[in-house]
Amino acid sequence: MKVTMVIPSYWARESDVGFREGDNIYDHPTPLDSEGTLLRAIQSIEILKDKDFQLGIIAVATAEDIEPEVEKKIANIIKIASSTTGVEVLLFGYSQLKQIHNVLISEGKNYYINLLQLRGYSNIRNLCMFIPHILGSELAVLIDDDEVFEDPEFMTKAKEHIGKNIKGKIVNAVAGYYLQVDGDYHVKKPSRPWMKYWDQYERMNEAFDKVIGTKPRLKETPFVFGGNMVIHRNLFTVVPFDPNVPRGEDIDFLINARMFGFHFFLDSQLSITHFPPPRKHPTWMQLREDIKRFIYERAKIEHQKDLKGMTKVYPEDFDPYPGCFLKRDLEEKIEKSCKLLSEEYLARGDRQGSEEALNNIVLARTDAVPKYDPFKRLCSLQKRWQELMEYTSKREVRLSIREIIEGERR
Repeated sequence: MKVTMVIPSYWARESDVGFREGDNIYDHPTPLDSEGTLLRAIQSIEILKDKDFQLGIIAVATAEDIEPEVEKKIANIIKIASSTTGVEVLLFGYSQLKQIHNVLISEGKNYYINLLQLRGYSNIRNLCMFIPHILGSELAVLIDDDEVFEDPEFMTKAKEHIGKNIKGKIVNAVAGYYLQVDGDYHVKKPSRPWMKYWDQYERMNEAFDKVIGTKPRLKETPFVFGGNMVIHRNLFTVVPFDPNVPRGEDIDFLINARMFGFHFFLDSQLSITHFPPPRKHPTWMQLREDIKRFIYERAKIEHQKDLKGMTKVYPEDFDPYPGCFLKRDLEEKIEKSCKLLSEEYLARGDRQGSEEALNNIVLARTDAVPKYDPFKRLCSLQKRWQELMEYTSKREVRLSIREIIEGERR
């Protein structure tokens, strides 16, 4: 069984420059003048007993003008790390993507280019599946660069159940989970008054206890972690991540997969240790991205049609999390929590933060509501994705693109 592991690595401008208007927003990109976490992640592969896989590192920049520097930075990290990992490491960046676009243009397939982009979480996750597809892998293992392997049997467990039939259901994808630095899987965030209504972390921990903390070892799950995910090619060649969702693309992918009749299981023994750097964006902005995400996903569910080969899903299918944010009371949760958050900002003398928190309430009823049918658009996206995968399965096309990807061997 051929396997490709893919790790996207996000990089920002140097610390003294910081964020500029128009830069892409990611949770915690590494400044170019910092060491970052990628080297540590790659070096931790050394502990794995099963190293029979290729490793692809995706170079992601927050801005177009630093793309060459980001590629160079990651190439140097790969050079340092690859001598000890025992696996083949490939760099995939903007140079490779441009060459692939040129291949598609030369073949008159320009309309597929927008499916392969290095901007936004969902597009990058799609590349995490496209690369294994081109390399001829049956499995794509998605990992993040702020994680560390501490279980020598990780890859053995990752491959143990994938593709098997469990009580009449094919295991098309397996989700692992994150361990915090203290070895616990619970989310530990300080409780704030506004979280009384936006009880995201409380519901997440409830879901974790229900799925991770109980038997059997393998069970269908309402949530997944994008940085610990194993996807079979039967799924990744059919269903894409949806670029229209701003964040939470991992759980959104699970929803998409369920709609197209695929089953996602969580393995309570498949863990990886997570060392996330602190997020630099203000709370109102983080909350705004979650509001957009949940409103979009709820609309996608509400617009479902009875279509052949598809399965209708409901918010309750994803209880307790994210189901609790996909129901009719979402606007009420948004209004109450944002008003309390606004008051917190005012108490600290932050009038701008207070206003932005209140703006979230308005946005939830206006701009965040999709002006199109998100379910119909997903169906169109899925069709084009499957066509792209079928087209790039043709021997000559796949070999030409594979040569581009493997051209950066390390």
